[in-house]
Amino acid sequence: MLFWLSLIPFATAWVGENDFAPWPVAFYGMVFLLAGIAYFFLTKTLVVHHGPDSVLAASVGNDRIGRASLVIYTAAIPLAFVQPWIACVGYVAVAVLWLLPDPRIEKTLGREPLGPGSLH
Repeated sequence: MLFWLSLIPFATAWVGENDFAPWPVAFYGMVFLLAGIAYFFLTKTLVVHHGPDSVLAASVGNDRIGRASLVIYTAAIPLAFVQPWIACVGYVAVAVLWLLPDPRIEKTLGREPLGPGSLH
């Protein structure tokens, strides 16, 4: 996973230098897709290691956000050759998915989810 994440600065620079041309935008999505696949396998491996009844397994659940990310990246890569800006919208959508608060971990640990104005 770290290898794919290490390519993000290169991919970002390539996209910026080429004014969102199709190949750099597709490569950018490929880097994120491969990092997402690595994350998916990492979480599955950790859940197997800790057991299906562990706190980790309960907090990860069925990993809807992770799966949705892979689907969006997979769809956005070929769209980069049709309209690169559509692919970029997909990449931003995935980032927004991950930025939105996910109450699964707090709920699993028995804490209140953090909300606006919380001092936790």
